[in-house]
Amino acid sequence: MKKIVTDYIMPIIVALILAMLIRQFIFYKIVVPTGSMSPTIEINDQLIVTKVYSKSSLKRGDVVVFKSKELNEELIKRLIGLPNDTINITEDGKVYVNGKEVEQKYVVNNGGKGGTYKVPAGKYFFLGDNRINSFDSRYWKNSYISWSDIQGKARFIVYPFNRIGFLKK
Repeated sequence: MKKIVTDYIMPIIVALILAMLIRQFIFYKIVVPTGSMSPTIEINDQLIVTKVYSKSSLKRGDVVVFKSKELNEELIKRLIGLPNDTINITEDGKVYVNGKEVEQKYVVNNGGKGGTYKVPAGKYFFLGDNRINSFDSRYWKNSYISWSDIQGKARFIVYPFNRIGFLKK
């Protein structure tokens, strides 16, 4: 009986504990349920998300997974506004951050609501790449996400196999 425990049961328990620790502290996989990030991320794409532990690791243009308290769900969007930025979105879909136009090669379907947004300290502003079909910061009652609600950065598409690869900025 001791041989069964040491040869079979203990390795399984150790593997399960390691898998839980990796998911909790390093990376995890998500399935994308909507087309709000199309064509960068399509419906049902499966992605690897790495945990974020430092505010300085977040850069404008990153694809970020976060918890929306307002919607009570996990979302994935592109980071456009950092703390204290001023975002201006024109009627034709151009985005200006602190007065400078942001290059948006990843946006194919431009449109939706425009406006000016002043990102508060400790908060972030997000837009979907499929602007015409994205329920993002422009439409929320509270347009900004707190640092404490950011869960990780999407890095790699693992499924479907014909789309495997790193996400592009």
